[in-house]
Amino acid sequence: MSAATEALRQSRVSRGAALARLALRIGGRYVMRSPRLLFASVERRGELRHDLALRSADEVAEELGSMKGVLMKLGQMASYIYDDMPQTFRAAMSRLQDKAPPMTAALASSVIVDELGDVPERVFAQWDPLPFAAASIGQVHRAITRDGRAVAVKVQYPGIARSITSDLRNVGLLRRIVGAAFPGLDTRSLVDELGERLQEEVDYVREADSQELFARYYDGHPVIRVPHVLAELSTARVLTSELVSGATFEELLGWDQREKDLAAETIHRFVFRSLYRLHAFNGDPHPGNYLFHRGGRVTFLDFGLTKLFSEQDLAPLIDAVRFLVFEKDYEAFRAALEQAGFLRAGAPVATSVVVDRFGQFYGTVLQDAPMTITPAYSSAIVRRFFDARGPLAPYSDVPRAYVIMQRINLGLYALLGSLNATANWRRIAEEIWPFRNGPPSTPIGEAEAGWERNRAGV
Repeated sequence: MSAATEALRQSRVSRGAALARLALRIGGRYVMRSPRLLFASVERRGELRHDLALRSADEVAEELGSMKGVLMKLGQMASYIYDDMPQTFRAAMSRLQDKAPPMTAALASSVIVDELGDVPERVFAQWDPLPFAAASIGQVHRAITRDGRAVAVKVQYPGIARSITSDLRNVGLLRRIVGAAFPGLDTRSLVDELGERLQEEVDYVREADSQELFARYYDGHPVIRVPHVLAELSTARVLTSELVSGATFEELLGWDQREKDLAAETIHRFVFRSLYRLHAFNGDPHPGNYLFHRGGRVTFLDFGLTKLFSEQDLAPLIDAVRFLVFEKDYEAFRAALEQAGFLRAGAPVATSVVVDRFGQFYGTVLQDAPMTITPAYSSAIVRRFFDARGPLAPYSDVPRAYVIMQRINLGLYALLGSLNATANWRRIAEEIWPFRNGPPSTPIGEAEAGWERNRAGV
């Protein structure tokens, strides 16, 4: 077995032991430094604490990055959802979005040989052995096909499926980690749903089908692009798609506010149009999965964590919006939450408390007016979501069917908050909600309406 393969540490015992060693190493470092902290000046004490935090964050990111799989996925989630996380840890964890430690060129080549029948230099006209992105399940290489198309080739880490299985079998450890990362949630539901989706994510055939579902639906859209899959160069462990270039999220942060607002509107439209019209949710919303172009155009990547919804799944969600936002029927709003499983039926709490607790998640659409989503607002949403001490905590939960949806909702708020995005979110939502079908409210909305007419052949 190669060193690169061993780095994945596939067994349950070895992966659990690695995390335990990491905790002891970081804890020991703080113990060793405590006398220096005690006798240092105020200024020096701050420097020492910052150095400790930075080194600890780097070690956590490096360890999770080398382990890949479930644990790295949790690190990715924490990096963009938790605005309250210390900046040193957020910065380190954000590397897990697309800059995890890659496998060697030889190991990546061996996967291509196994899956496509020959070395990549002969399968493709050109092959870049250095990956330009590496994440929790695989890494991505640039290539040129024999017929001259530029492509992105995602190559799965050998042994990653076994590593994920090992993590999921280590239920006690995993639930403790999830409980610490996401307090207030039923860890069983979150771990079970995340585990099922991750086991699907290692099947690139399934991911290719999901990506093509989105790509076909959004073909010709004025601002949303999803790269098409090249089925003839894709297998269960290799996924080849059209190569798209664009600005990263970090680069977008340096653009002017108008461009950031347009990008935010497009992401918002993609998330909710996909849910309410396509009945599909791309459950991996971290910033590394977007490429940005001027004028609000956004390319969406990585469809391994896709969740499909039925009309029955969506019915109570649509009812909740209608009753709270439009009809102001708060008892009916509560009943819709109970039907979906977010609130225990007959919970001994006043409906006004229910509206106060859950209504905050509809804050962007309660008023028909422009609203800026700030980092403080998105942080408040996350804190409210994970509040384990509120009056509704014993009676509320996220049903398994909606775990992935809530993940992307929180990710969306965090993303829009980072952009300080401003829009009349209510008007945009009314365009998309199937019970409203409102008129276009922005230039992007006008262009989208034209696209819809063309799709319908009108």
